[in-house]
Amino acid sequence: MRTALLAVSLGGLLLTGAACSSGDNGSETRAEAPVAETPATTTTTVPAPDYYANTRKVCAALDKIFDADVAQFGTAMGKMIAYKEAKQADEAEQARKAASKELKEVGAKVRKETAAAEDPDLKQAGAVSATKFSKSAADKALFDKVKTTKDLDKTLAAKMPDWMDPVAGLCAT
Repeated sequence: MRTALLAVSLGGLLLTGAACSSGDNGSETRAEAPVAETPATTTTTVPAPDYYANTRKVCAALDKIFDADVAQFGTAMGKMIAYKEAKQADEAEQARKAASKELKEVGAKVRKETAAAEDPDLKQAGAVSATKFSKSAADKALFDKVKTTKDLDKTLAAKMPDWMDPVAGLCAT
């Protein structure tokens, strides 16, 4: 008897649940909820600015600076070393100042050339590189530790990438 009552109760629950979910209540019909339509979106893509020609021009100018002007810095450093080895302190100091001036001029030229760059990344990298050149030009300790050509090679091997890397990556392509 219990199972019969249980079966009837469950059957009634099932019928009630079906009636509620069917949406049909005899003669009464329910209106469906309106479906919101998403308007079609059109995406306009703006092409990236083309800095190629300007970048090539700026990088060509930087190559000239790195070749010619850095070579003049190297020549001044060579004179400084020769005077140091000859124990001619006054001349060595004059050569150090000349080398410092050359390096500072390299920084100024890098700053000038990259300031004209259309590519904001190249412009920023140029400012970073120019600052590194200028800082090194003012670093007397950098010049003091260079006493031989071997010291110069070691110093330049460490400094050149530091000075040039900010722009070199953008000019390599």
